[in-house]
Amino acid sequence: MWYYFEFFALLSAGLWGLALLFSLLMKKSLVKRLVEVFSIIGFLSLLAFIVLLWINLQRPPMRTLGETRLWYSFFLFIIGFVVYKRWNYPWFLSYSMFLALVFVLLNLLKPETHSKTLMPALQSVWFVPHVIVYMIAYAFLGVSSLIGFKALLDRHRNRSITNLLQLADNIVYIGFGFLTLGLIFGALWAKEAWGHYWTWDPKETWAFITWAVYMLYMHLRYHKPHKTAQHTRWLAFAFLILLIAWFGINFLPAAQSSVHVYS
Repeated sequence: MWYYFEFFALLSAGLWGLALLFSLLMKKSLVKRLVEVFSIIGFLSLLAFIVLLWINLQRPPMRTLGETRLWYSFFLFIIGFVVYKRWNYPWFLSYSMFLALVFVLLNLLKPETHSKTLMPALQSVWFVPHVIVYMIAYAFLGVSSLIGFKALLDRHRNRSITNLLQLADNIVYIGFGFLTLGLIFGALWAKEAWGHYWTWDPKETWAFITWAVYMLYMHLRYHKPHKTAQHTRWLAFAFLILLIAWFGINFLPAAQSSVHVYS
């Protein structure tokens, strides 16, 4: 089934690319409608592939890195579109769609082999909720970093970034909540699979570091609200830590002995 990903991915990428181009002229109502239509059809193409892959594999497509990237793009678009429609932030949809497009293209450039089998540790009731809440958390936190990037640009243009940072804060709060749930679900799953809640495995360690970094960001925002430049840089740093925890850890020598390496 993964052989068909190229078709669905190129369709999504092409439509999202057109939507991004048209978004430069978002002030016109007809163009605005085209952006929405193209972006939604691109999203539906990605959704169709996820559903077909799930049926073909006869298991939730959440085991490999490539499969989780599909879900990441999926949730990135949903978050971007909902915020855009609710608060009328065209740039928010564009930024979210661009990041979703990047991860779709990563899957095109680095395809993976998928099997129908799941190792015993993954045959758990915690498998799906753990992965899903983490992907939702990563999507929210990734979007918060995009907001931080825009805030940094606006700050250099001597524009007010107060509202942007408040939006970033709200997004971080939601993402952090899901991140915390992911840690809890992971601990419960570990207890079921290996008999212990936490062992400071490399993956667990970096997951905790990610959680701690975003916790520090929230404390920084609360106790030093005037240091806006530091806040935007901290969001970028936090997202880098998140990426290491997600897939960068796989390139570290210590990860080879991790019980979290499944593929």
